[in-house]
Amino acid sequence: MMFALTFFLDGGTHSSVFHMAHSRSLLFWLFLGGFVWVIGDLFQQFAAKYLGIGRGIPLSNTNQLWGLAWGALVFGELATADPRHKLFVLAGSLTMIFGALGISTAVASSREHLSNNSALERECDRYGMDYLEVLASQSGEDFGSRNERRRWWDVVIVAAATGVFIWLGAEAKIPPIHMNLRRLAMLVVVMLVALIGAGYLLWRNTRFS
Repeated sequence: MMFALTFFLDGGTHSSVFHMAHSRSLLFWLFLGGFVWVIGDLFQQFAAKYLGIGRGIPLSNTNQLWGLAWGALVFGELATADPRHKLFVLAGSLTMIFGALGISTAVASSREHLSNNSALERECDRYGMDYLEVLASQSGEDFGSRNERRRWWDVVIVAAATGVFIWLGAEAKIPPIHMNLRRLAMLVVVMLVALIGAGYLLWRNTRFS
């Protein structure tokens, strides 16, 4: 579908996507962005698992605030915007922040837990699965007792992916885009602190199960 949309709506074979091989100095940054996105997706899976889809997915979608911070602070996308435009952006951001606070402070009631268990039992009966085994799998308890070793192809996949990053990184060049380097450094520090802090809390409470 993405190929079809690009081909028919972005100039066919003249689209920049089909000429990326001639811009290998920029491919590293695209791959790096995808890599960071996957890290966020992993945390999103944990959020959906331990908070539920109704809470986890809306909270993870507040990543749009990070995009706004990068666009406005680092790349100056709102530098020439009129006051009304900036007011709309600020109002939308505050609405999202208050919504995230409201969702994150909500506590699941006993009725919600009972409803979840009832749905789990219903699906186990429907597909002939063991309820206790599924419950243990859902909570991550079954992974702690498996002690499974990594397969040889896991190593090959990681080595190949690392090799691609090294190959692209060797030819990478900083894009000629105006950036506020001081604000960029500040945002990188904030994001690393959030990543390390959230990762530690998740490991302490779940052992990444």
